[in-house]
Amino acid sequence: MPRRAQRRTASFELPLLPRRRGILFPSTAGPVLVGRRTTLRAIEEATEHDSMIAVVTQREPSLTDITEADIYPIATEGTVNRALRLPDGTTQVWVQGQRRLRVLRFTLTDPYYRVLVEPIEEPDDHGVPTEAMRRAVLALFEKITQLAPSIPDDAYVMAMNIEHAGWLADYVASSLELDDDAAEDLLSTIRPRERLEKLSIHLAKELDVLELQSKIHVRVQEELDKTQREYFLREQMKAIQRELGEHDPQARDAMDMRTRIEQAGMPAEAAAKAEDELRRLEQLPSASPEVGIIRSYLEWLVTVPWQKATTDQLELKDAARTLDRHHFGLPKVKERILEYMAVRQLAKDKLRSPILCFVGPPGVGKTSLGRSIAEALGRRFVRVSLGGIRDEAEVRGHRRTYVGALPGRIIHAMRQAGTVNPVFMLDEVDKVGADFRGDPSSALLEVLDPEQNHSFSDHYLDVDYDLSKVLFIATANILDRIIPALRDRMELIELPGYIEDEKLHIAQQFLVPKQLEEHGLSRLQLSFTPGALRKMVREYTREAGVRALEREIGGICRKVARRFAEDQLTSARVDVQSLESYLGAQKFYWGAAEESDQVGVATGVARTELGGDVLGVEVTLMPGKGGLMLTGQLGEVMRESAQAALSYARSRAAELDISAEVFEKNDIHVHVPAGAVPKEGPSAGITIATAMISALTRRPISRQVAMTGEITLRGRVLPVGGLKEKILAAHRAGIKTFVLPKRNEKDLADVPAAVLRELRFVFAGDMAEVLRVALDDRAPGGRGEP
Repeated sequence: MPRRAQRRTASFELPLLPRRRGILFPSTAGPVLVGRRTTLRAIEEATEHDSMIAVVTQREPSLTDITEADIYPIATEGTVNRALRLPDGTTQVWVQGQRRLRVLRFTLTDPYYRVLVEPIEEPDDHGVPTEAMRRAVLALFEKITQLAPSIPDDAYVMAMNIEHAGWLADYVASSLELDDDAAEDLLSTIRPRERLEKLSIHLAKELDVLELQSKIHVRVQEELDKTQREYFLREQMKAIQRELGEHDPQARDAMDMRTRIEQAGMPAEAAAKAEDELRRLEQLPSASPEVGIIRSYLEWLVTVPWQKATTDQLELKDAARTLDRHHFGLPKVKERILEYMAVRQLAKDKLRSPILCFVGPPGVGKTSLGRSIAEALGRRFVRVSLGGIRDEAEVRGHRRTYVGALPGRIIHAMRQAGTVNPVFMLDEVDKVGADFRGDPSSALLEVLDPEQNHSFSDHYLDVDYDLSKVLFIATANILDRIIPALRDRMELIELPGYIEDEKLHIAQQFLVPKQLEEHGLSRLQLSFTPGALRKMVREYTREAGVRALEREIGGICRKVARRFAEDQLTSARVDVQSLESYLGAQKFYWGAAEESDQVGVATGVARTELGGDVLGVEVTLMPGKGGLMLTGQLGEVMRESAQAALSYARSRAAELDISAEVFEKNDIHVHVPAGAVPKEGPSAGITIATAMISALTRRPISRQVAMTGEITLRGRVLPVGGLKEKILAAHRAGIKTFVLPKRNEKDLADVPAAVLRELRFVFAGDMAEVLRVALDDRAPGGRGEP
């Protein structure tokens, strides 16, 4: 009798075939891929000696060298039927399972694995419960073979012919796609009825998955069949319409859109995107809700300019005349635009467009200057107001997944311009806010960066858009409110307030003719004398720009127009004497900030959103215990300046001829009028100190002296900012002497020459120099004593 047919019951040794994955059940056959040298040697050993082989599964598939702990304890005795060498170097072995074995220990590890095993005898189990479980498993397996494409149809027929319960369980388990742990659990279950019970649980789970998968497949197939049926019907309708000479509106729209896409001159990426969306549009039924979304998206793609550009007018003399025709003064801005045009003539398209930012108070002509620049260059002009914007999507647009999505304001404005090189004004860039919807200022970083804006990304378009040819001009009133990263990307050009003579010229050349035209009047019907205009500037307006002045001129024009309509006048001439009859009593007092020299009252200046303004500081003494009271809605830095001023006065009490008892027996009250307006900054330091020392020494302060500067505890005067606006404010107030830090002397280069001629400047390095100019030499207790 051959050894292969012998059934040994005692322990014996066999070559080991460790599988990385998969379980070989008894009475079943299957292929095993072999690649390890030790495994090949074990198969050769079993084949040469006409022997069996123990097939076992590894716990960890990645291991190459294994021990007893790395394999499952239950193996299957198998017969090697044939081996086939594959092209990838591995060997496929066909193994027939015989019976279960228990692995006792390894007896050899080189040149192949050999183990000591003992057979496991399977008990006979022919009771009624076992037969019931057998039929239940067959019923579940029949349903699974009908649903699972991986199980052949004759598998159920084979299972029906198996009468032994254990063999049936092993055969069905080998037909399922079980993981190694579940399959090993079934292999380790010796009693047939228990094995059938566990197998039925796996079969029920597999059946649930297959039934759900079948339902999904049927539903998807129905949808596909419906779509295909609609597609074929639409194609038939198109063919019928062509035969009848009719045309499908959707097909005609698609053909028109394809023509527009070809003519739009899009980059390759945008053109490919448009073609993909157009193909989707052609395949959708006309009633589909996506048709409108895709059509709107394609409409934006073909209407946004991609290549169309205007030709720049680079004649410098013509451009200079255009700028002068619309605006008086503003030499820095005009010079910068002419420089850009000159370089553009030489560098052609190599020059990157600058990112300009006009910073100045309201009414100085920042927005209208952008229109003049566009006219001088021969470009289109578009404007976007950023005031109050708090949503980042306002700049970048919304993604098309949202209902009602649209591009951002940048793409909207480019579509409005119709060219790729307009003059693009971002108005009120300092009024941008931020909340939970994002920070629009951060979105503007890409727009206003020449290194990035050649590939601007709008969420709606979802393709790169080139903004590098656009001349961006931003406007702002206060520079500090712009985030540093955005401020760094822009070339700042400050537009200070106008002086009195400049306002007079602007009124004569621009404002009066404009208001006369708007109100239907001519120069013969209404005229203004220079004296009347100057009085309007001094006594009816107090501003850095000319907006209020234009309103006052417009008010006079309306009154005169009404009198003309009522036939009360044939012509009118507004002079100094008649001005009050039109505008009422004067609103502001022009001249020195104070009517007389006062003790404890100093005149400072401050930079505000409206340019600059004079700032009075009052100090008074009261019986007390040396306290310091600060009022006038002062900020933290300004309060610290007042403390520094008091410390300086007390430390220099002997030099200033101030008794120590004055500090001990009096409280000092510092008040800055206009208490409803918040005030902040260190530039009022020497003003507070001067007013404080005046109150302590009872020496009046000259009303014709204004000052600005930061004070230290040693009395040094440090430089401050916004000097030009402050000097213009002092000039408007009729100040004669202006005290400023010595290190700010270089800033006078930006001040108009007319102002420099009319003001006396004192450059102070320490507080002693300020006091020599500001304090009157009269004896203490003189005129103006509080």
